[in-house]
Amino acid sequence: MSFFIAAAVTFFGLLIGMEMFLLLVRMFGLYVIVKEASCRVYVLFGKVIGIIDEPGIHFLWSQFGWRALLVNWFGRCHVIDMRLDQQYLRSQPVNSEEGAPMGIGIWYEMYISDPVAYLFRNTDPQGSLAANVTNATVRCLSNMPLADMLENRHPMSHAVRDEVSPKSHEWGYQLGSVYIRKVHFRDRQMIKQIESKVVNRLRQVTSAIKQDGDNRVSLITSTAERQAAIEFARADAMRPSIVGKALREIAKDRDVAQALFDILEIEQLCKGEAKMTLLPNQAPPDLLTSLLTAMPETPDTKFR
Repeated sequence: MSFFIAAAVTFFGLLIGMEMFLLLVRMFGLYVIVKEASCRVYVLFGKVIGIIDEPGIHFLWSQFGWRALLVNWFGRCHVIDMRLDQQYLRSQPVNSEEGAPMGIGIWYEMYISDPVAYLFRNTDPQGSLAANVTNATVRCLSNMPLADMLENRHPMSHAVRDEVSPKSHEWGYQLGSVYIRKVHFRDRQMIKQIESKVVNRLRQVTSAIKQDGDNRVSLITSTAERQAAIEFARADAMRPSIVGKALREIAKDRDVAQALFDILEIEQLCKGEAKMTLLPNQAPPDLLTSLLTAMPETPDTKFR
């Protein structure tokens, strides 16, 4: 039991003691750990004595000499983030050559190129760079033709970048890629007018397409009707000839012709809606008079 207690006390003692020992060593400037994409600027008595921008473990005594012992007590260490940063400026006011009030959204990248200039030459390099990009956008892109402003964004991006890069480097801030991301109208009334014109134009195009479709359908329909009328007229013209040939063949046999005409007559009588009264051949002469007398009197059968 005493062995486990001693082992636990030794483990936690070494754990805490090692951290305290390493902290004390770093306080006296024996070594420093620089992380990836970061930079350390050491200032002693108001003077920059060294810059470490390579990631890894660095021994300050070998670089700064005796000043490494004093820099953490009487100086200052500035840790700077060297990673690439991005920013987007929305709706920068620009007027086109035609006088249209336009808004330009510009996106750009930036990174620290000179840590000393970034720390001591400008109190707000990021804000100064944003203001410089805004001024360059207004100065370089104003009075451009509206068509070029809406279509040619790549030359516009290059123009802004070429204007800003030399000035930004003086502050230790280097401008990276620049891209004109959005170009839009700023006047609400103008936007409504453009929307109204677009809607009217779409209606005109839609009606034109519909009218063209109706015309095509009418043309196809009329062509089909004309061809059908031609075929029906041809059939009507051929019918008498066909019927005449058939009747001529039938008329060669008198009995067959008589039977055919009798059948046709009976079919026509059956199809008709007239009322018929059939009388036998040997009926007495006064049979029809008796039938008419026995029929009830109606407005349709009343004789005057």
